[in-house]
Amino acid sequence: MSRIGKQPVVIPQGVTVKLDGASVVAKGPKGELREAVHPYVKAEIKDGHVLLTADPAVAKDASAIWGMTRARLNNLVQGVAVGYAKNLEIHGLGFRAEVAGQKLTLALGKSHPVIFEAPKGVTVTVDAKKTLITVSGINKDLVGEAAAKIRELRKPEPYKQTGIRYQGEHVRKKAGKTAAGASAGAGGKK
Repeated sequence: MSRIGKQPVVIPQGVTVKLDGASVVAKGPKGELREAVHPYVKAEIKDGHVLLTADPAVAKDASAIWGMTRARLNNLVQGVAVGYAKNLEIHGLGFRAEVAGQKLTLALGKSHPVIFEAPKGVTVTVDAKKTLITVSGINKDLVGEAAAKIRELRKPEPYKQTGIRYQGEHVRKKAGKTAAGASAGAGGKK
């Protein structure tokens, strides 16, 4: 039995949730989202909650699907109520970002500017210093995927610690070859 799946999904004030065949539709102040419900899972709406049930005898992985479906429906409801945002920091000399519409232009120490086209449903903003990127939207999957793709353009580098990283992400600093070789003493003159 899934411990996560049996918890009800609370519907916040200002959000309406309805069942539409094999999917759940949520409308809120931020927008509207639709999520398909797996055939192993049954959904019903009671007293401001979405209740999910699954029969573990149907399939071996029904319990896991039950918990995953509950988590995805909770993300759906939270997305239309308050939305999601991920912050990315740019570290490096001359590294900066500019946004024009849905296009994010990044100067990342390459010979050319790198252009990232934000997917539909995702908003990208840059602060005044041009070193903090905020990726926001109502779909948690799209926001996380877009932030990961931006980070992938210039991953944090462990030696000089330059690149794009999530806000609050700790990048472990490595010792360079000269610092590591000074104590080893291998291969030098005798």
